[in-house]
Amino acid sequence: MLNKLLQTHPPAAEQRSIQLADKLISYTLRRSPKRRSIGLRIDDSGLTVSMPLRASEKWLHSVLQDKAGWVVDKLDNWQSKQTPVPKWEDGAPILFRGETFTLRIVSGLVRAAPQLNASELIIPVYDTSNEQVVRKKITQWYKREAERVFEECVAHFAPLMNVAPREIKLTSAKTQWGSCTTQGVVRLNWQLVTMPLHLIDYVVVHELAHLVEMNHSAAFWRVVEGACADYAKCRVELRKWSPATE
Repeated sequence: MLNKLLQTHPPAAEQRSIQLADKLISYTLRRSPKRRSIGLRIDDSGLTVSMPLRASEKWLHSVLQDKAGWVVDKLDNWQSKQTPVPKWEDGAPILFRGETFTLRIVSGLVRAAPQLNASELIIPVYDTSNEQVVRKKITQWYKREAERVFEECVAHFAPLMNVAPREIKLTSAKTQWGSCTTQGVVRLNWQLVTMPLHLIDYVVVHELAHLVEMNHSAAFWRVVEGACADYAKCRVELRKWSPATE
């Protein structure tokens, strides 16, 4: 009866901290009756440790100390890639297709369309002091532009690669720029539209190549290279970018 109760209502997560490699590391501890080993995961929430329900503190401490170097390196690497949430306010810089424009928030009608000129992105909103309204309108503009740019890229590269995706969808994934399913659905992160066009092209080519090779084998990279000769440089450059949190 007790085991059944624990499986139905497992203990809540605990917030802890530990000294690893001369650094104080905060982490989330989760206990599960289904686990048989201690697992470590690092993502945008930080370090999460999952362990068996009745595992000892001594075992937990031993695993964390044994993995101390890995944990610290991974956390430092993850944090260095994080892009801060942009402050979309009047006069702020804003990226579009790798170029920097000045954001102008002006008073306007609800349905008034944003306008991009040589140096500024003008966003008309009914309440310029409402941050949520401003953010929503900018995001909507980005997504519309992303759809247009992605359609152009796919229309250019798909015939060259002799592929035909069934559908192109936008995604807001926090850790992926794109994905492709075995059903031929290609998903592309709308935040790609902030990048230079050659990086957008590379991600599109990468996902279209999965319609030929659903893996990352040597054959897959040959397909990518056939449409994007400098893909290796693009891969390195792409690592400097990270999706921002909406």
